[in-house]
Amino acid sequence: MEKHINVVAALQIGLSILCILIGIFLFVVLYFVGDLVEDQQAQFILSIIAKIMTGFIIFLSLPGIIAGIGLFRRKEWARILTLILSVIHLLNFPLGTAVGVYSLWALVQPEVMEQFKKGE
Repeated sequence: MEKHINVVAALQIGLSILCILIGIFLFVVLYFVGDLVEDQQAQFILSIIAKIMTGFIIFLSLPGIIAGIGLFRRKEWARILTLILSVIHLLNFPLGTAVGVYSLWALVQPEVMEQFKKGE
């Protein structure tokens, strides 16, 4: 089960980094589409939307990185945070759903729960 915990931690960090990269891509697309438009007001609005969306996506991705690091260190709070994030990931079809199902399965196993109790 040690391997499953490490895989879940890596998946949490990887999915969060992927979301951050997608957020940066959306920022670049929206920001430069605004530059292609001749209307000053449209440029202004698209740049604001790009900044807000990117900030929001990064804000939502940070707990996954924190949870992954905590799982590597076998912290009980990280297991609970990952369980909560995994339920949320179920809505993110198809990649988030797969990560969520696997994480939920792996982290509720009795052997895994025992390892986290030993760590505290």
